Amino acid sequence: MSDIPEVLEGSCLCGSVRYRATAPWGELDNCHCIHCRKSHGAAFATYIEARSAGFEWTAGRENLETFMADTGTKRSFCRTCGSTLTCWTDADAAVLEIAAGTLDTPVTLRPRSHIFVRSKAPWFDILDGAPQYRTYRDTPAE
Repeated sequence: MSDIPEVLEGSCLCGSVRYRATAPWGELDNCHCIHCRKSHGAAFATYIEARSAGFEWTAGRENLETFMADTGTKRSFCRTCGSTLTCWTDADAAVLEIAAGTLDTPVTLRPRSHIFVRSKAPWFDILDGAPQYRTYRDTPAE
């Protein structure tokens, strides 16, 4: 994806936790599942896929906490400010989702799609024209 630099850096709201990730990049998607909505306190969360092997915490690792949802998805967040930084599952530990809102490196790429729209907030209308999927990208919304 040429719209994304080879190296991305980011941090939490208070700045105590910092990370660096290197290409290759996967998709940039808006996730509307209930867990993303609740963990971000928003209508959806935007994540960019990265390889776990290309990701490193550069500061504040000792300030991280991890929460595992009943689905098995794990989220890392700053214990000081509460910023959600990454999520992953042990079933696909090679892939890490980075919360795009925590990026400090400017990225011009736009989200490719909306996933898990079956659980989207009823007060939010998706109007950007990007494809919508009931769950993952293999189940188009009707």
